Amino acid sequence: MYFIDSAGWLTPAAKHPSLNFNARPPSAEVSLLVIHNISLPAGQFGGGYIHDLFANCLDCDAHESFDDLRELNVSAHLLIDRSGAVSQFVSFADRAWHAGVSQFDGRENCNDFSIGIELEGCDEIAYTQAQYRVLIAISQTLRRTYPAITVDRVVGHNDIAPGRKTDPGAAFDWTYFKNALV
Repeated sequence: MYFIDSAGWLTPAAKHPSLNFNARPPSAEVSLLVIHNISLPAGQFGGGYIHDLFANCLDCDAHESFDDLRELNVSAHLLIDRSGAVSQFVSFADRAWHAGVSQFDGRENCNDFSIGIELEGCDEIAYTQAQYRVLIAISQTLRRTYPAITVDRVVGHNDIAPGRKTDPGAAFDWTYFKNALV
């Protein structure tokens, strides 16, 4: 069972506060849930590199593919790793920097009104049952807390940044996930 406290932190998620956030615009109602994937290096799991990226302390010399991440300041609200463990980096009350250039339902800057959840994974590798179980439970909690997040407002990064982003990718079972939310 998950609970969101008055400051916007999920219990029992592990807190790893990121500096990569700012305040939502005063008129912004949280009304969108964006599902992402991330693996560092690409296609490899574990190792703590994702936490380091969101904490601005990634050693970009640790792997040749990290060179493109220098000076990058990004975050998500949550990360669900392959085992289903949950880390929270930004309060749901604040704007995490996960969506980038984005648009949904005629509105730009999806970070203003969305919550971003990263799944440790990549487009082509199946997600774990533990990840789906936790993602479903957290999504249900978020939808109770933020009723403007309807099932049709639960989307992939690819939906809000088409042509630029592909995640969560073909390996993500949208039918299974959305049926569990209804």
